[in-house]
Amino acid sequence: MKLIIGLGNPGKEYEKTRHNVGFMVMDCLEELFKVQISNKKFKGEYVKFKYKGEDIILLKPLTYMNASGESVIQVMNFFKIDVKDILVIYDDLDMPVGKLRLRESGSAGGHNGIKSIIAHVGTQNFKRIRVGIDRHPRIPVVDYVLGKFPKDDIPHIEEGLNQAAKAVEMFLDKDFTTAMNAFN
Repeated sequence: MKLIIGLGNPGKEYEKTRHNVGFMVMDCLEELFKVQISNKKFKGEYVKFKYKGEDIILLKPLTYMNASGESVIQVMNFFKIDVKDILVIYDDLDMPVGKLRLRESGSAGGHNGIKSIIAHVGTQNFKRIRVGIDRHPRIPVVDYVLGKFPKDDIPHIEEGLNQAAKAVEMFLDKDFTTAMNAFN
């Protein structure tokens, strides 16, 4: 069983903001796998489905970014999912808009959602896909990540979201190393 987690903040006011690229990738995965993330439990929304004979769970934690780990650990405990079988998708300020970076482990790098997951699962050794959102030298980080993408960035972020969904599909079809080699 694999658990794919997209990080973001719930609510209309956060839709399509930079900090919600994890949720946006989950929307792409809903289309790709023809499923709907609509079950409400574990402080989140999720869907469980079969993909090529394997159980897959797509999860959007609804705890707000800084408490994402609360939802993740509940799903892991309920479905008895090992940390080696989770993949977290989230935004990264230190990469250009839409660029991907896949890693098998790493620190939180200042990302509060990842800090929360590390605190709850007890390790930083889990797979992740970071989607670049860039940063602005004159806009405070909180205001920037909670802002929407300007028109010029939309084609780049849309390409990044689609590539992230394809990376997830490759991870499920083959393995994470193959996905890292193809998308990094």
